[in-house]
Amino acid sequence: MKTMLKLATWEQRPIMMRLMQFYLYDFTEFIEIDLSADGMFPDYPDLDQYWTSGDRKMAFIMWYKGKPAGFALVDRLDDKLEGDYYMAEFFVMRPFRRYGIGSWAARELFSRMRGKWKVTQVKNNVPARAFWRKVIGEYTGGNFTEKIHPWKGNPSQYFTT
Repeated sequence: MKTMLKLATWEQRPIMMRLMQFYLYDFTEFIEIDLSADGMFPDYPDLDQYWTSGDRKMAFIMWYKGKPAGFALVDRLDDKLEGDYYMAEFFVMRPFRRYGIGSWAARELFSRMRGKWKVTQVKNNVPARAFWRKVIGEYTGGNFTEKIHPWKGNPSQYFTT
């Protein structure tokens, strides 16, 4: 298979850390993130918890033709009114975009983890908003709710798989 989505192992943590640098770079288009003096973005907060918290947090790597193409970080939510799962982060590297990898990986995660989902985007990340509305809309047949955070203005989609 050309495209795979696998739970990241502790040994693959360095791959995740390198992918995270690309993610943070791309994200500077929407929020301010400072570089350190050595030219690196800061470590993602509590990234190690994706390997040390049991099944509370899960890190996945997207693979395309044997190469890492992106990642997804999924959290289990404690507040069942918000849902069961939260898409904490989701990223496909630029060279692998427009191949359908992101759409495929999102649908794969939704199918593997049955329950109530919450997916949030930064309000000014227009491409992410369009991507998630399309993917979730197609996956659910349009059966999702979107709420805007009252003071941050970030949209979140809620749906059940």
